[in-house]
Amino acid sequence: MSDRSRASAALARDPDPGPDVVATALADALLGAEWTVRGLVAAATDAIDGPSRFWRPLARGLVRALPRAPHDDPRTLVALVRDHPVFAEAVAEASARGRPLRVAHHVPVTQEARSADPRLLRLGTVADVSRLLGLTVGELDWFADPGRWHRRVEGGPLQHHRYEWRTRPGRTPRLLEVPGFRLRDLQRVVLDEVLAAVPLHDAAHGFVPGRSAISGARRHVAREVVIALDLTSFFARVTAGRVFGALRREGLPDAVAHVLTGLCTTSVPPGVLSRMPPGGSPERRFALRQALAVAHLAQGAPTSPALANVAVRRLDSRLDGYARAAGATYTRYADDLAFSGDGALAARADAFVRGVGRIVGDEGHDLNPAKTRVRGAATRQVVTGVVVNQGTNTVRSEYDRLRAVLHNAADTGLEAQNRAGHPDFAAQLWGRIGWVEQLNPERGARLRAAFARVPR
Repeated sequence: MSDRSRASAALARDPDPGPDVVATALADALLGAEWTVRGLVAAATDAIDGPSRFWRPLARGLVRALPRAPHDDPRTLVALVRDHPVFAEAVAEASARGRPLRVAHHVPVTQEARSADPRLLRLGTVADVSRLLGLTVGELDWFADPGRWHRRVEGGPLQHHRYEWRTRPGRTPRLLEVPGFRLRDLQRVVLDEVLAAVPLHDAAHGFVPGRSAISGARRHVAREVVIALDLTSFFARVTAGRVFGALRREGLPDAVAHVLTGLCTTSVPPGVLSRMPPGGSPERRFALRQALAVAHLAQGAPTSPALANVAVRRLDSRLDGYARAAGATYTRYADDLAFSGDGALAARADAFVRGVGRIVGDEGHDLNPAKTRVRGAATRQVVTGVVVNQGTNTVRSEYDRLRAVLHNAADTGLEAQNRAGHPDFAAQLWGRIGWVEQLNPERGARLRAAFARVPR
């Protein structure tokens, strides 16, 4: 008999394993079931010896809270089951009857069973990756750089990235890590053919098909308090190790996850780091240099936003569970975190932010205190540039600036107002007008009418 079989048999013999053990066994059973109310009820009934009438309301609550099974973070499911009022009621009733809940059937779900996605199983070997990208294995090694050769030089054929420092007044500089044309094309294939198959947490709204800054902001409309937080050096803090672990959790073999990680991460050569321009506190500058020196997601690679979403699913799950426990709503757009809630959250906003900071730090990231905003209903509440007090709306100053440009362009023409030198200023204005129209159709209509008066 295997160790797992002996452990399961021991659980079945235990007359009172305790709520935590039962919740863990129940969560394992649910993760192995079809994620529907019917499937979860059947799995719970088979796994737990106790009053089965509680499993349907528990299943309904779980399906509402989690639209898909949290294979990437089973501990979140254990916590939801253990803390659910229906589960507590089932434990209490079973104990009152003198027959505590027992584990009747326990099959621990392996990591591979939790994470394997059939859409990714075609990438079983490095040769499969080579065929997907149209490369030989040798060419794939050249770009994935398993020996980390190009990470030690600043230029030449061994370097696949171009580095550009961008200064920001009063803030720590930002480094753009732009992949070469050939590597960028390969990363786009990985983005479309591999990463598109990976499910994301529902709290993620940035760089997710069908979601946007607006869809995330809408979840915070008309709340008593809105808390906006920012993650420091977001991409730089998603290390190659975290990317590799995230790909392995999707069921990809070690070798495949390793080569994909190499294609999509980089570390900055020492010479580039030594040329960091002025700006920011010594502590922030030191932390940024440390993060950039380690292999991480490049700020400039097309795969970085999607891989960051995958790599921080555990962070999303933990923050979502923390928010739900406080009666709050949580969304994330790239490095922007947003929480909202009622008066209870407003009364303990400072303590709530400290709790978020602890979770964020535990997951390898850091909050930027300079960008922490706690806004009550009597002040302007903004989430990812969208005003959410009564409905989604534009920030008034941005709308006024755009209206002024269109008004002036009616007299001077478009190019006279193109002070930033946009190559297609008309298209850029249309995009800004479309953004306003999504948030406030009336304002959008006024801007369209103003644009129609501009001579072309």
